[in-house]
Amino acid sequence: MGRIVAPYGILGWLKIQPETAELDGLLDYPEWWIGRQEGPRKTPWQKFQIEAAKVHANTLLVKLAGVADRTAALALKGRHIAVPRDALPALKENEFYHADLIGLDVRNLQQVDFGKVMDVMQTGANDVLVVKQGDHERLIPFIDSVVPEVDLANRLIIVDWDAEF
Repeated sequence: MGRIVAPYGILGWLKIQPETAELDGLLDYPEWWIGRQEGPRKTPWQKFQIEAAKVHANTLLVKLAGVADRTAALALKGRHIAVPRDALPALKENEFYHADLIGLDVRNLQQVDFGKVMDVMQTGANDVLVVKQGDHERLIPFIDSVVPEVDLANRLIIVDWDAEF
């Protein structure tokens, strides 16, 4: 739902790049889980309480309980922010959280395997699935005309997309 990009000042404040629809959407959740889920420097997820926060330009400035100085804030740089699943609002039909799409297999209507969803990019106009198979990467618009079916139970997305793209 967001990422810590840098410490802010000397009193333990953090600069946050949110990945929510609204810039201040993360502030709706008083507790955050912070950790790193990929790469060689994986870290366990830890729960933090928000003490104070404010919007600053296109980022959030946040003071977390237990993060008292710049050194402690710097140790969190690059980590991801998540919230408990049960704290998220219910979705309408045919709506999905990005986290639910990542890792799903992708096939086109002709049953050609495209690989797995590695990321979901927000472009402003529509979301885009980043699908990888080996060294081949495809960017597929996540719109109704291109994605006729998302089957979470079978971990599969069907796309109307040419295998040559």
